[in-house]
Amino acid sequence: MQYLISRSHSVGKNTWHIEWCTKYRYKMMEKLENRNIVGACVRQAACRHEIKILVLEVMPEHVHCVVELPHGTSVDKAANLFKGYSAWKIFQVKEKFLLRYPRRHFWSRGYMARTVGMDEEKAIWYVKNQQAHHGVKFL
Repeated sequence: MQYLISRSHSVGKNTWHIEWCTKYRYKMMEKLENRNIVGACVRQAACRHEIKILVLEVMPEHVHCVVELPHGTSVDKAANLFKGYSAWKIFQVKEKFLLRYPRRHFWSRGYMARTVGMDEEKAIWYVKNQQAHHGVKFL
């Protein structure tokens, strides 16, 4: 259901679909444990910066999420916050990941982002159905 956020001189909603990949597309999140750790790290980054996650799906080599960004936060800043904080936290929790990524560059440089607008329900459905879309079964 669509709703708008009222501020002192504006009304609107800043909703984005963001997707980013592991460096070299290594399937680091095939195991459920790793998948849960990455999801928790992304959620912690969102909580720290008052970003509301509507839906989050961690796939073996990439992450999809639909988020509402706070007023004044750009999608570029949000993606960098997600990737930076989660990578830092992941290497603290999973020290063996350093064998694969000795320079601590867990995520690839880029990301995909698109505004959701009136298609919020479609974007949420798309992200929720990533496992079926990619035919993935987790270990």
